[in-house]
Amino acid sequence: MRTVAVTGVGCVSPLGVGAAVLIEGWSHGACAVRDGEAACRAFDASDFMSVKEARRADRFAQLALAAAAEAVENAGLADGLPCEPYRAGCLIGTGIGGIATIEANHSRLLSNGARSVSPLAVPLMMSNAGTAAVSMRYGLCGPSFGVVSACAAGAHAIGTAMHAIRSGAAELMIAGGAEATLTPLARAAFAAMDATSTCGVSRPFDVRRDGFVMGEGAGVLVLEDADKARARGTPVLAVLRGYGATSDAYHLTAPDADGRGAAAAIRLALADAAVDPGEVDYVNAHGTSTPLNDRSETVALKHALGQHAARIPVSSLKGSTGHLLGAAGAVEAIATVLALRAGIAPPTVGLQQPDPELDLDHVASAARQLRRSPSAPTIAISNSFGFGGHNAVLVLETPPEDAPAPGDDRGSVAR
Repeated sequence: MRTVAVTGVGCVSPLGVGAAVLIEGWSHGACAVRDGEAACRAFDASDFMSVKEARRADRFAQLALAAAAEAVENAGLADGLPCEPYRAGCLIGTGIGGIATIEANHSRLLSNGARSVSPLAVPLMMSNAGTAAVSMRYGLCGPSFGVVSACAAGAHAIGTAMHAIRSGAAELMIAGGAEATLTPLARAAFAAMDATSTCGVSRPFDVRRDGFVMGEGAGVLVLEDADKARARGTPVLAVLRGYGATSDAYHLTAPDADGRGAAAAIRLALADAAVDPGEVDYVNAHGTSTPLNDRSETVALKHALGQHAARIPVSSLKGSTGHLLGAAGAVEAIATVLALRAGIAPPTVGLQQPDPELDLDHVASAARQLRRSPSAPTIAISNSFGFGGHNAVLVLETPPEDAPAPGDDRGSVAR
């Protein structure tokens, strides 16, 4: 079976622009939530594309293009692909897609009639627009399509891309997730279903948690056949070792309280990776700061990891960035890669009063050193669960060689 390597990462998050900013901010306990939401305030589309390109892309696709630009440069692909274009593909997941475009054009329709609607409305609002934009920019003619599975979309895209490389359908895949839903309709809709925090604070696993905080962003990874990546001399940042996907088939929005679907996804991912629960060194939790999710995820980890669950550090990025919806799984996979490279379990920001019912090691207060062995890789799982009961779990590990990475004191991955 082909080994799948992560050779590039790129990110735009509420913590800032760039993968290094993400891990540095999170590991030092930074929180990007302002006035109850987490926007990408440092992002300026003009830094990554022309005025014409920006006009032809909804904000979620703009974020995807910016994240892809960093990932491509990190992977040493700025001068072109290392393979035939039909051997390179693109999968960008999203939960909702171009909702800002939908809202703006619907408003024009109601105010000024049908002729005021933009001819670009459909290509901007379609959920595969992020994939289309990235694939066109880099000439990716292989397997390319959108993945839509709510908050699991980014992780599903990465796992599906991994399978494309393993099967031989592609040699290189650019994969991740993007979301930009800080819009009036999205805010109102999530609030109407009591999903978002009324106090505007993201505090996963805290007894006071009352809902998630909406955020936006994008995360993109370059995945390659590891042998081919090494042959062209590019550093391997991490190995994507396993992937598991299941469905709760339980409720449109609520997770199964018994955590059965999530636990099954974790087991499948570990089996796919040929990893025993006792070999897991860190868990990047979905950890949304909602009462139901945090409880069911804790139960799922106990079911899947058994007695080892209590011994493994668990933390959630969402205390720092809020919930990035369809981008969450990709941004969190990048954060997991960089946490492994740094040898730390970053803190669950906002966790001050642990819920006694959620009795795992949720890494409150400050980052903690991970167990590291010179003879074995450091292994993590990254969980993503979405409305509709969609569960996606990735297994990542440090590579055999010691490559530099963003935030690593040995230097940046960026060339």
